Amino acid sequence: MTTKELASTATRDAIAPSPYYRSGVVARMVRMPVSTLRIWEQRYKVVAPATTPTGHRLYSAADVQRLALLKQLTEHGHAIGAIAALSVAQLQQVVSTHVGIVAGARSPPMPRPERWRLVVVGTALARRLQRPAVVVRLGRPPKVRPVLGNLAEAVEAAEAAVASEGARTTPEPRVDLLIWQAPSLHASALPELKAAAGAWGARHVAVVYRFAGAAATDAFAGAGVVLLREPQNDDALGEWLAAFEGAAAARDAEPQDKLFQIDAPWLPTGDAAARRFDDATLTDFAGLSSTIACECPRHLAELLLQLSTFEAYSAECESRSPADAALHAYLTRVAGASRALFESALERVAIHEGLMLPSPCA
Repeated sequence: MTTKELASTATRDAIAPSPYYRSGVVARMVRMPVSTLRIWEQRYKVVAPATTPTGHRLYSAADVQRLALLKQLTEHGHAIGAIAALSVAQLQQVVSTHVGIVAGARSPPMPRPERWRLVVVGTALARRLQRPAVVVRLGRPPKVRPVLGNLAEAVEAAEAAVASEGARTTPEPRVDLLIWQAPSLHASALPELKAAAGAWGARHVAVVYRFAGAAATDAFAGAGVVLLREPQNDDALGEWLAAFEGAAAARDAEPQDKLFQIDAPWLPTGDAAARRFDDATLTDFAGLSSTIACECPRHLAELLLQLSTFEAYSAECESRSPADAALHAYLTRVAGASRALFESALERVAIHEGLMLPSPCA
């Protein structure tokens, strides 16, 4: 490299520390013609990129984020002249307001009981369920009946409760959810968990665990137990419990003897909702969201592409027997329910990051 080139590189780095992008790259990132980008700069002063001694414009990551927000908003009917002077924070607020209105219009509230009755096996988990972050996400404090230390205590407590209350004369469950905190999960504990759930007449069963092998998780999931690897924060725990309650509410009319069949209790009955975003839209969104620091939107879009593909594959997979057909129908339902959850997650992350959601499927 010549002395002149070294000097030019040093000047460029001083003007625009990495990362920096030239106009052609930025235009492709935000999907607009270079000519439009120049008009926005000259007429509306939307960004003020640095320039190299040779006259090339260099855009920072913040410039790209601002241009992406402006592009998204103009695509949804906002005039560039009306929003060009807004700060990034103000643009993100406009995006959040717009997306919130759209999301509210097309996302009906999930059915949810007023207050679930819980039996918690694990004192540490019971304390977490009463923390403010969990209560806020859940919408109210959970109604915990007893708090037990282990599964054996859960069976004994249920028997004692039956003895004091008298024999039950109706088949109605006495609790909505038995949730067990297991530091390590082993398949050998499944019969004991079933006994505890049966003793309490629990309609749904979940396990929050820290460590488990594939054989153990397969055994519990195959028995219809909902599994959750222990979250690192209370917000995640509260959101999971709220989502679980809402999804399970639709299945509360199921007979008790179906509790441990292959159809996990959190799966909705019937077909999954239609896809909200097609492959082309998700691909574009993944490319757009990669221009910001947080990569979660891109990862979610890529996961949705994979889930949608697997959902379609399971639905079309050749079946050799009735049992084989039932398994593929089950896999299709799991993929569809998971895809619907991740679509909601994409919507939430987009709002948080100030990204306009991709347009839904027609």
